[in-house]
Amino acid sequence: MDPKQKIANAIFPSVTQSLDDLEHRYPPRNLPKGAMVTRFAPSPTGFLHMGSLFASLCSWRYAKQTDGVFFCRLEDTDTKREIAGTGDQVLRELKNFGIIPDENFIDGGAYGPYVQSERKPIYDIVIKSMIENGAAYPCFCTHEELDEMRQRQEALKVNPGYWGEYATCRNLSPDMVLHRIENGDPYVIRFRSPGQSHNKIMITDLIRGSFEMTENDQDIVIMKSDGLPTYHFAHLVDDHFMRTTHVTRGEEWMPSLPIHLQLFDVMGWKRPEYAHLPVIMKMDGDTRRKLSKRKDPEAAVSYFLEAGYPVEGFLEYLMTIANTNFEGWRLQNPTADIFEFRLSFDKMTLDGALFDLEKVKSISKDRLALLSAEEISGRALTWAKAYQPEFAALIEADPKKFSAFMSIERGGEKPRKDYAKFSDIFPIIDFMYPEYYDRYMCDPLPWNETLSKEILIGTLASYVTDPFLDLSESEWFERLKALAASQGFSPSVKEYKKNKEAFHGHIGDFAEIIRIAVSGRKNTPNFYYVLRILGVTEVRRRIQKTIALLQG
Repeated sequence: MDPKQKIANAIFPSVTQSLDDLEHRYPPRNLPKGAMVTRFAPSPTGFLHMGSLFASLCSWRYAKQTDGVFFCRLEDTDTKREIAGTGDQVLRELKNFGIIPDENFIDGGAYGPYVQSERKPIYDIVIKSMIENGAAYPCFCTHEELDEMRQRQEALKVNPGYWGEYATCRNLSPDMVLHRIENGDPYVIRFRSPGQSHNKIMITDLIRGSFEMTENDQDIVIMKSDGLPTYHFAHLVDDHFMRTTHVTRGEEWMPSLPIHLQLFDVMGWKRPEYAHLPVIMKMDGDTRRKLSKRKDPEAAVSYFLEAGYPVEGFLEYLMTIANTNFEGWRLQNPTADIFEFRLSFDKMTLDGALFDLEKVKSISKDRLALLSAEEISGRALTWAKAYQPEFAALIEADPKKFSAFMSIERGGEKPRKDYAKFSDIFPIIDFMYPEYYDRYMCDPLPWNETLSKEILIGTLASYVTDPFLDLSESEWFERLKALAASQGFSPSVKEYKKNKEAFHGHIGDFAEIIRIAVSGRKNTPNFYYVLRILGVTEVRRRIQKTIALLQG
C-alpha cells in the first residue's frame, strides 16, 4: 500500500467513501443558464449585524433575479464563540425583512446538512483524499514550537507562518508520521501549499475588477485537533458540494482570497466567482470607521426592528448602498416595488458605504406615507404587540378610532409624513386618548408668553360654545378666522406683520391656543381632523378643563 494511503487510513480508518461518491451525492444543480447559486453563512455568535443583512440581501437578490438558489448554512465550527440560539434568531430576523432562503439549516434541502458541525463525514472524506494525493499532511507541532518558530521568523525579519523551510512536519518520513499517530501524539491536518510568496497571481473580483495579489505559500491548518475543519477548508468543501456559483461577502475577506482560490485549484474544482461587498462605515467625529457591534447599537438589525422602522424603508436604504444607480431609478419609479430594480455588480461602490441614519428615516417616512390607513394601522398593531403592549391595548380597544387617526391626510399626491417608524406614532397621537391627555394637563402648558391669561381664556371661551365641526375643512377655517378677528387677532399673517400693535396676534396664534387646550402641545397632525375625530363633546370637555386650569 502507498505510504500516503497508510497515513490516511490510520487517521480515517472508518472512512470508506471517495470524492466520486460525494460528487454523485451532490450533483450540479439543474438550473437555467445564468442562474446564480448564492449563500449566506452566519456564525452563531450573536445578533444579525447590519453588514450581514446587507450581504444576505445582495446574495438573495442575485439568486432571485436569475432564477437561481439562495441558501443559508450555519458555520458553527468555532465552538468557543458560539452563543446558543443565535443561529435560529438570525433566520427569524432575515424573515422579518422578507429574506427567506430556499434551503437552510432548519428546513434542510437536498445539499445538506446545512450546519458545518454536522458535515464532518463529508470533510473527512475530502481530507482523507487530500492526504492520499499529497495535498495535505498531519502536523504535530506544539503551541510552544510554533511560538518559538514565530519568534525566530521575527528576528530574521521574514514572513511569519508555517511555510517552506519552517513547515517542519511536511517533510516527516511516512514511518515517523505513522509512529506518532499510533503513539497518540496530538496533531492537526495542514494543506500542502504549492505557492511561493514571491509570485503574483491575477485575480478577478466581480465588483473590483482584475488586480494582482501575492500567491499563498502558507500550509494552513484545514482540520483542527478536535477533528473539526477550519473556515478556509469548510468554505472550499461546502461551496463546492453545495454548488455555489457566486460568493458575495464583505471586503474584509479579500486577504483570504489567494488561499481559497488555491484550494479550489489544487482540488481541481471549478472556482466560484467572488464579489467583495463594501464595508458599512460610520462617522466617528471626523473619522470614518467600520460600524461596530460593540460601540454602535444601530449595528444590530434588531435595533431597527424594535424601533419599528418599516422593513421596506430599511431595505430600500440598503439598496441605495448596493447600487449607485438605484436612487435615480427610484425617482423614475416612486411607487414601484424595490425588487423590480435589478442589482448589478458593476454599479457597486468600491469604497466603504457610509451609514446615514437620517437617510434611513427619510426613506422610511416616504414608505410609511404610501400605506393606506388600514395597512399602517395593522402593521402598527403588530409592532406594538411585540414591543409596546400598552400602545397595542389602546389600538385594540377602539381600532376604528385608531384607523381614523392614521387616515389623517393619508393618500393623494402629497400625503402627510409624520412618522419615520412605528415607535413614532404613539408619542405623536397619545393625546387623542383622554387618559393621556389628562396627564399632559398636569404639566405646565406651552402657551405663548406674550399673551395674557385673560386673552387665553377669552379665546377658548369664544370657541367652546360652537366648535363648528360639521363644516368642511375650508369652511371651518374661514369660520375660525372670523372668530379670531372677533377676539382681536388678525385673520391674515401678512396683515399682522404690517401692523402688529393692532392685534393680539394672527390666526396661527389664535389656532395655537385652541390646539394647546385640546392636545397639550403646539404641534399635532392636521388639527381640523384631530377635532373631528375627538368629537364635539370631548373637545368641549378639554377646553373647559383648560379654562378651569387657567382660572386656577
